[in-house]
Amino acid sequence: MPDLRAVALGVGAWAGALLVLVAPGWQALAAVALVVAVVGTGVVRRWWSLGWLGPLGALVAVAGVAALQHVLLTTSPLAALADEGAVVQVELELTSDVRVVAGQYGDLQVVRAEVTRLEGRGSAWTLDAPVVVMAGADWPRLPLGTRLESTARLVPGDGDVAALVRPTGEPEVVAEPDVWWDAAAGVRRSVRAAVAGRDADARELVPALVVGDDGGLDPDLADDFRTTGLTHLLAVSGTNLTLVVGFLLVLGRWAGVRGPWLYALGVLGICGFVLTARAEPSVVRAAAMGVVALVGMGRNGRSRGVRGLGVAVLGLLLVWPRLAVTAGFALSALATAGILVLAPVWRDALMRWTPRWVAEAVSVPLAAQVACTPVVAAISGQVSLVAVAANLLAAPAVAPATVLGLSGGLLGLLWGPLGVVVAAPAAWSAGWIIAVARWGAGVPTAAVDWGTGPVPLLLLTGLCVLAVPLAPRVLGRPVTTLACTGLLVVVMLVRPPTPGWPPRGWVLAMCDVGQGDALVLRAGPGSAVVVDAGPEPAPTDACLDRLEVTAVPLLMLTHFHADHVGGVAGVLDGREVGEVEGTALVDPPEGASAAARAVGRDPAPAAYGVTRRFGEVTLQTVWPRPGARPVDPAESAPNNASVVLVAEVGGVRVLLTGDVEPSAQAALARDLQGLRVDVLKVPHHGSRHQDLDWLASLDARLALVSVGEENDYGHPAPDLVAALSAAGASVWRTDVSGDVVVVVRDGELGVVARG
Repeated sequence: MPDLRAVALGVGAWAGALLVLVAPGWQALAAVALVVAVVGTGVVRRWWSLGWLGPLGALVAVAGVAALQHVLLTTSPLAALADEGAVVQVELELTSDVRVVAGQYGDLQVVRAEVTRLEGRGSAWTLDAPVVVMAGADWPRLPLGTRLESTARLVPGDGDVAALVRPTGEPEVVAEPDVWWDAAAGVRRSVRAAVAGRDADARELVPALVVGDDGGLDPDLADDFRTTGLTHLLAVSGTNLTLVVGFLLVLGRWAGVRGPWLYALGVLGICGFVLTARAEPSVVRAAAMGVVALVGMGRNGRSRGVRGLGVAVLGLLLVWPRLAVTAGFALSALATAGILVLAPVWRDALMRWTPRWVAEAVSVPLAAQVACTPVVAAISGQVSLVAVAANLLAAPAVAPATVLGLSGGLLGLLWGPLGVVVAAPAAWSAGWIIAVARWGAGVPTAAVDWGTGPVPLLLLTGLCVLAVPLAPRVLGRPVTTLACTGLLVVVMLVRPPTPGWPPRGWVLAMCDVGQGDALVLRAGPGSAVVVDAGPEPAPTDACLDRLEVTAVPLLMLTHFHADHVGGVAGVLDGREVGEVEGTALVDPPEGASAAARAVGRDPAPAAYGVTRRFGEVTLQTVWPRPGARPVDPAESAPNNASVVLVAEVGGVRVLLTGDVEPSAQAALARDLQGLRVDVLKVPHHGSRHQDLDWLASLDARLALVSVGEENDYGHPAPDLVAALSAAGASVWRTDVSGDVVVVVRDGELGVVARG
């Protein structure tokens, strides 16, 4: 049995960080004081041993660091000026690579930085405060390590940053990146160049495996990796470092390096890996867990590895307490703990009737999966059934893809063709991993919906804890192991029905796809018209599966923002799709291009004023009217170009409004005077920018708001919800109720929610 005292240090540190970060202020201090009092009293009265003082000290130390960092952030001049929305002059250093994200009115460049000098409101400060820079798509894209000056507007931040910085002018470069950042960037470019001639997915996966550079990975493929439990391969993880540094140590031994020089070589490899992968907290966390894994592979590895894990958690949280509330940290620590503590016991049980290599191959991913399952379910709302099998199949290809991909990049710095040759097997290995991910995601029941509420998560955690003592008994006997495996295979291959779903008499469904739209109108048995596809394929696909939709005679994309077209592949997955139409305004162009790639052709423009019938659905396009131009330039043109539909299905009249904003709504009010509907799909996820008089005049009995839980936009606006309720509408929201289905039973209109 490994010595768990060091693990207790890590648990104490984690608890200290959570107490301060989850309940900041006097509540956190009171909680820390209560824990200290209880444990201290127990030790003094000899109820518990002195060993409790170690975890208690770790708890107090990390809680103190977390509280101090919180105070420094909230009392920073940046935070004060951000509360006032001040325009300032900042000097800052970029500390991450730029990410391009879809904003409400177009793409944004997002990058983390450290502000070193600040001027505003007649004062100047020299400081060192973390911020997030959010710039427009046309702002210059600068590399990590660049120091620059710019005018900017400050916006209040949250989490671990003092403010959000919105540049209002062009940046002036003060200093180029240091030489080590240039070297790291050169290696990353060389890795990409070494596989540039390979298949599109393979040439993106290799950099992701080597240094976590997944910026160009196809979103559908990334979703398949999530479904199959292979997401850890796309981010910088301890596995990356273990493979890279382990290979470097093997080369060192082969070259005759021994003793302290071998340790120095390992340290050099760790530093090089961290720089290449970017020295962010998540990368350092992954490196620390990788070092723990390396220690666990040595002599007396299990005991030393467990001690190393506790010390690593304590050390990381003393530097970055906020890691305690990140999913990546939890998954890394739990997976490492599972491999060190559970896997050896389960391996020994399997070795009673299988070869050692089989026992190790099965026990490692199984232990990691059981340890991480509650956290994964809390994030995704799903439990993967194929994760262990997918990791088992992918494992042989991970090492060659990672090691040879990096080797090809390094050798490519010396001579490009040599790098291409060395990296070729890495691309082939990546192709195998991609095939495994796609196969796993294609299994009928690759994952089961579990929910993210406290009750299902507590139940799942209890089941995982119960698996710890039961697993060795099951795995130690071939009959029970094979029986459980066979049952799992049957469950995966046969998609279980959702009891009572779809509801009897359903006519319209608003799918819970997060911050986006996906509406389904029943056209007949197994057939439906789909209006918008949500931001991601998986939730849309799952919703259509639950509704038993196998044919889509019409897919209508109201406009091309990512939250409406990002999930098109989910509509197409395993279904017969007929016509695909959209708005005539091809903006944003990248959204339109992504939709066209997924469909295989450009969506046809929806014909204004034409009434059509698709089975039991009658549709008329009532906007955009040719020649109509909403007059407010402050509004989003793509939103106002949304296709607006009046539909009738099962005797229920529905108005589907896309994301039209007030000026377009005013034009619709003039065009559709006297319109009355039974169901209103509220425009723009319940934004506060609405023509409330028009919406209230529709006399809708049901108002549907498709909105993401805890979204950053404040949707739906309380004033809007109050106005619709006052007009007699019952307001239903996906962030509260999940899938919302409108039903007609005995001539009466009703709603069934799948919360």
